[in-house]
Amino acid sequence: MNDLESQASPASGPPVLTVSALNQAVSKLLERNFPLSWVAGEISNFTRAASGHWYFTLKDAQAQVRSVMFKSRAQYADFMPREGDKVEVRALVTLYAPRGEYQLSVESIRRAGLGNLYEAFLRLKQALAAEGLFDPARKRPLPAFVRTIGIVTSTQAAALRDVLTALRRRAPHVAVVIYPTPVQGDGAAIRIADAIRTASARAECDVLLVCRGGGSIEDLWSFNEEIVARAIASCSMPVISGVGHETDFTIADFTADLRAPTPTAAAELATRPRSEWQQAIEAGARELANAMRRRLRDQVQTLDWLTRRLQSPAAAVGHERVKLRALEVRLQHAVRAPLSRSRFALLQLLGRLGACLPDVAARRRDIGESARRLSSCMESQQGLRRQHLAALAAQLELLNPQRTLERGYAIVTDRKGHIVRTPAALKPRQFLQLRLAEGSAEISIATVQQTLE
Repeated sequence: MNDLESQASPASGPPVLTVSALNQAVSKLLERNFPLSWVAGEISNFTRAASGHWYFTLKDAQAQVRSVMFKSRAQYADFMPREGDKVEVRALVTLYAPRGEYQLSVESIRRAGLGNLYEAFLRLKQALAAEGLFDPARKRPLPAFVRTIGIVTSTQAAALRDVLTALRRRAPHVAVVIYPTPVQGDGAAIRIADAIRTASARAECDVLLVCRGGGSIEDLWSFNEEIVARAIASCSMPVISGVGHETDFTIADFTADLRAPTPTAAAELATRPRSEWQQAIEAGARELANAMRRRLRDQVQTLDWLTRRLQSPAAAVGHERVKLRALEVRLQHAVRAPLSRSRFALLQLLGRLGACLPDVAARRRDIGESARRLSSCMESQQGLRRQHLAALAAQLELLNPQRTLERGYAIVTDRKGHIVRTPAALKPRQFLQLRLAEGSAEISIATVQQTLE
């Protein structure tokens, strides 16, 4: 009985964990001790759930581990894994608590063997994009009519044969200049950049093709070098990049003025078929001939219309002379009529003015009498005003504070200029300003005594 009670009482022994608490503790322990790490393996049992999450098993020859990549991370992956793919995942070691299964929570995924190169590719792509080398605004349009095409590639490359075949088929009239260079291997990037700079300096081409056939990322890596990208960006002519197959992308593709999916497509983009030029020229010639015929018809009709309007110079001069005489008569009448009307109006106004002139002598006598009366009135008023002003001056003199100060009184103000009227406004050691009859003084208060009522 005592043994049963001791087993049932958790307080008498070690703490009892629930399964969920145990799994959560193990999950935290794994996440704390295994930071984000790169893990390589083969994809197995890959499933893409309706929610967008990826579930798969990552395995090698000796072991396997369940893995999950949530939709928030999977949407940034640049490829969809397939069964048997060799991949490298950056994952956090964790535990799926509901089933107690150890698994990897994948943050990012890449194809195995491409990790370092692909990361270098992304870093350079981001740096050059920040400089503006990929900006569409700096991309130059291809010339409408190409006379000479330059090709930067290897003379042994199958891509060169494809390009030359396409050019002979589409535009045999276009001249081709080849700038031979290795397209892979040690030092290939420097040689490619030198060939591009040579073509730019010679300026003997209208368009420059930089191309090679397909291959692995290692084979195409020369076209991912910064020196090649900057040589393309500084080239004096438009550059078309035709490197690899349609699914291959290199830094040269982003820097070039135009990317072609294949070398053959680059040749097709650079030229317009001769048959199209011939058709365009024939259509233009027909349109020009039609336009000339329309122009001639219009000019003939214009000439006929002008001929009908043409008249004899003598008749035109006579007609203008008649018009001139009529205008002369109208001008004389227009000048004389207003002058006569103005003279008659002036005579009428002179008569009315004579009748309206006043009796100036009588007006002068009235004005003189009014002036004398006004002068007498003003003198009387001035006398009264002087007497009133003298009375006010005497009253003002009686109320003048200066007279009070001359009798021995003073005006007390504080430093702000306020007049002190009661002892309550005074404090010991306060400075006051005294205004006297003949100046002012500053005093300090020693004590203040209130008047007792």
